Amino acid sequence: MRGEKVSKSGDFSQGSIAATVLRMAAPITLAEIVHVLYNLVDRMFIARIPEIGTAALSGIGIAFPLITLISGFANLCGTGGNPLCSIARGEGDKERARSIMESSFSMLLLIGVALMIILLLLAEPILGAMGGDEETLPYALEYINIYLLGTVFTMISLGMNPFINGMGFAKVGMGTVLIGAVLNIVLDPIFIFVFDMGVKGAAIATVISQFVSAAWVLIFLTGKRTLLKIEKLRIDTNEAGGILRLGATGFMFKFSNSIAQAVVNLTLKQFAGALSTLYIAAMSIINSIREVISQPLSGITTAAVPIMSYNYGAAKHSRVKETIKFMTKAALGYNVAAWLLLMLAPGILIAIFTGDAQLTELTIKCLRIYYATYFMMSFQLAGQNTFVALNRPKYALFFSILRKLILIVPLTLLLPRIGMGVDGVFWAEVISQLLGASACFATMYFTIYKKLPPEIKGPSRKS
Repeated sequence: MRGEKVSKSGDFSQGSIAATVLRMAAPITLAEIVHVLYNLVDRMFIARIPEIGTAALSGIGIAFPLITLISGFANLCGTGGNPLCSIARGEGDKERARSIMESSFSMLLLIGVALMIILLLLAEPILGAMGGDEETLPYALEYINIYLLGTVFTMISLGMNPFINGMGFAKVGMGTVLIGAVLNIVLDPIFIFVFDMGVKGAAIATVISQFVSAAWVLIFLTGKRTLLKIEKLRIDTNEAGGILRLGATGFMFKFSNSIAQAVVNLTLKQFAGALSTLYIAAMSIINSIREVISQPLSGITTAAVPIMSYNYGAAKHSRVKETIKFMTKAALGYNVAAWLLLMLAPGILIAIFTGDAQLTELTIKCLRIYYATYFMMSFQLAGQNTFVALNRPKYALFFSILRKLILIVPLTLLLPRIGMGVDGVFWAEVISQLLGASACFATMYFTIYKKLPPEIKGPSRKS
C-alpha cells in the first residue's frame, strides 16, 4: 500500500489544480525562504560586526554577483532538466526521465568543479572590476574565496532539488534547504563572534551547511523512496542539448542578474561619490529584502512548472490552461500585498539588517523607488515559468535576458547621466518591471495560452 502511494505521488493529471499547486507550493516556498537564509543570515551577522559592519556588508554586496552566477549555473541543469523530466513522465517514458535526471546531475558535477577552479583564480580581478576598492575588496575576497570551495555542494543542492519537487516530494525538497539553513543559522554566530573569525567565519558556516544539504539530496535520489533513482554518472548526448537549451533560461536569468548587479554597484560607486559605500550597502539590503519577499511568489510559480509540464506531456491541455490561470491570480494577489507592505512599512524589514540610522534612512528612500511597480513581477514570473514548463526555450531565453540585460543595464547607465543622478539607478528597475513584465506575459498569453485547445486526444510532443 505504501509503495502504491509513493508511485502516484508524482501524478499531476488528476485532482484540483489549485489544491495541487498550493500543496506543492507550501513546502517549496518554505524551502526557498530558508535557502535565502544562507546568504541573509551571513549579511545580518556581518552587518553587526563592530566597527567594520557597513564596509563588510558592502564587500558582500560586491561579491554577490559571483554568488548569483553560481546559482545560475545550477539552474542551467536544474531548471532545464526538471521540466523535460516531468514531460517524459507525463508521456509515460520513465527510462527517458531517468536519463534526463542522471545527465543533469553529471553535468552539474563537471560544471561545478570547473567553475570553482576558474573563479578561485579570477576572483580578485573580477571583484575589482565590479567595484571593489581598498575598503570593500578585502572583505569581498575573504568571503568569496571560502564560499567558492563549496561550489559543487551548492550546485548539487540547488540543481537537483527541482527534480525532487518535480516528482511530488515537496516536503523532502523543503528538507534539503531546511537542514542546511538551520545549521547555517547556528554556526554563523559561533564562527563569526565566538571564534572571532569575522567574514571568514560566515563563509565557513555557509560551506558546511551547503555540504549537508547536498548530502541530503544525494541520499534521497539514490535511495528507495524516490520515483527516479540516480544509478550512474552519464551524459546522454541525445538529452544534453535539450537540457542546456531550456536551462539557458534559468542560467541567463541569474547571469543577467549578476551582470546587472555589477553594473549597479559600479554606477553607484561613480555617482554616489563619498556616499558610495553607504549606497552599495543600501542596495545590498534592498536585494536581501527582495530575496525574502519574492519567495512565496517563486514558490507558487515553481510548484506550477512540473504540474504544467506533466499535463502537457499527458496531453491534458485544459489542465495546463487552468494552472496558468491559477498561478497568475495567486501570484498577483500575493505581490500586491507584498508591495503594500514595502510602500507603507519598509522600516520593519530594513531593521532586520541594520540599526544604523543613516543607512536606514537612505535605504527607505531608495527602496520606495526600487519597488514602486513590484506587483508587475507576478506577470513576469507567470509568463517566464510557462515558457519553461512547456519547453519553449527560445521565448524563455529571450525574456530571461530582456529585463536585466536589454533594459536594466542600459537604463542604469543612462538615467543617472540625463539628470536623474544616483536615483536613476533605482528608477531603472521600475521602468524595466513595467516594460519587461508586460511584454513577457502578453507574449505567453497570445503564443501559448490562446493556442492551447481545451482538450486533445493524442499526446503532444511539440517543442
